Amino acid sequence: MGKQVWKPGNMLYPLPVVMVSCADKNGKTNIITIAWTGTICSNPPMLYISVRPERSSYSMIKETGEFVVNLTTKSLSKATDYCGVRSGRDVDKFKEMKLTRGKAEKLTFAPIIMESPVSLECKVVEVKELGSHHMFIAEVLAVDVDESYMDNKGKFRLSSSDLIVYSHGDYYNLKEKLGTFGYSVKKKGKKQKVNSKQNIQLKKKNLTWVNANSHKKGDKK
Repeated sequence: MGKQVWKPGNMLYPLPVVMVSCADKNGKTNIITIAWTGTICSNPPMLYISVRPERSSYSMIKETGEFVVNLTTKSLSKATDYCGVRSGRDVDKFKEMKLTRGKAEKLTFAPIIMESPVSLECKVVEVKELGSHHMFIAEVLAVDVDESYMDNKGKFRLSSSDLIVYSHGDYYNLKEKLGTFGYSVKKKGKKQKVNSKQNIQLKKKNLTWVNANSHKKGDKK
């Protein structure tokens, strides 16, 4: 099996696709869809977004130093695409996509999108002018989560929100869980012990069922 060599380009896929909400100091809001984004630090929590300077959201973020990264889901896929291909100079994306502005907890200007399962409120700490895109490096000041994804034990079930990703021009949703962090080095003995316990319980259950139904077989005879 061989490989072709292509010219340099961005083929790092799939990527999270997010709707970034922002506003200017006069109260005008906008949403821009971004795939050039990611985590860059855990403590303090920091992330980045890269935006073309000609986009209308760029000047808003540059002016206020604020933005909100809103995760997207299958039900938000149309809005996600729309907010990436329509300009905020021409339309009110919140209105057109029937999205709800919410008040951010730690920010002054940028709103959160209420329909998103997770909204990360961000404050810009540095701007790097890289080329076609400028990178906004930001600290996450607060995380707003949708309570409907909390289970009865108080655990946030983000996987049930049906998140989507972007890959080479297409949107995909995440379907199958392949493992949990660290599963590749998990000791097999521990797994076998669990399986052995499950087998014993299954055998006991089957034995109970046989004993309970043995008289029925006698009646049939």
